[in-house]
Amino acid sequence: MSESGFFSRLRKGLSRSSSRLSDGITGILTKAKLDQETLEQLEDLLITSDLGAQTASEIAAKLSEGRFDKEIDGDEVRATLAGLIAERLTSVATPLEIDAGTRPHVILMVGVNGAGKTTTIGKMASQFIGEGKKVILVAGDTFRAAAVEQLKAWGTRTGAEVITSETGADAAGLAFDALARAQDEGADLLLIDTAGRLQNRKELMDELAKIVRVLKKKDETAPHSVLLVLDASTGQNALSQAQTFEEIAGVTGIVMTKLDGTAKGGILVALADKFGLPVHAIGVGEGVEDLQPFVPSEFAAALVGLDQE
Repeated sequence: MSESGFFSRLRKGLSRSSSRLSDGITGILTKAKLDQETLEQLEDLLITSDLGAQTASEIAAKLSEGRFDKEIDGDEVRATLAGLIAERLTSVATPLEIDAGTRPHVILMVGVNGAGKTTTIGKMASQFIGEGKKVILVAGDTFRAAAVEQLKAWGTRTGAEVITSETGADAAGLAFDALARAQDEGADLLLIDTAGRLQNRKELMDELAKIVRVLKKKDETAPHSVLLVLDASTGQNALSQAQTFEEIAGVTGIVMTKLDGTAKGGILVALADKFGLPVHAIGVGEGVEDLQPFVPSEFAAALVGLDQE
């Protein structure tokens, strides 16, 4: 898919988020001049659009610079807002880098139930294999047969080898054995799926910490990437997920999924401001081409409903 094609998908996917912002801006700007009341209403709109209170306050302050008590229209506010959001996101827009000198580069996928970890692994495997890399997938969600079958299907679809175990087997032991096998086979990448776990379930988070510890016994530098998959539709709950998973597993980057069909796309801005974790990719659909590197200017334009320049 071309870049312009993905932007169209992104803009369409974020339409519920952009409608909330765009319609809100139109409704607020009933006066020709930008006064204090209007600024406060704009700030409230940004907060309810999941950008976060601090971010909303700072953006509202920036909006007023040089414009306070002057004539302003909705298009100018939308364009300025898009620019400010893109500016805030630039520092976290980081492509996922694979260390060619480390074989295999181990990627551990973490997140809560239903965030889209298994699907994201499949899409990433397809992209890596398309680049000529040897990829092995690990079905680390050992208690859910459906997850194992889903990963096997991605293996068949992409040509990636899939390592599985018996239902209910120790996920850490499986990860250890898979890393040993990937080393022996000279794989470029080892992508490990994990069971979806709520961040407030201590025993499940302890199991995740164990996987990380066991991998380090085989390779002290592993996992080389710990990717937190976040479902955009969870809104503000994504903040507590990010905090807990970062503490337990040492998250190195974020993949934001399901931006299509949610009115909470602004949460990505709040996440960037609070944690500063790299955002490697975003997803707006089920197809392999619907997972793309994160481009702040495109995201910001789509979020406020602007056409790409």
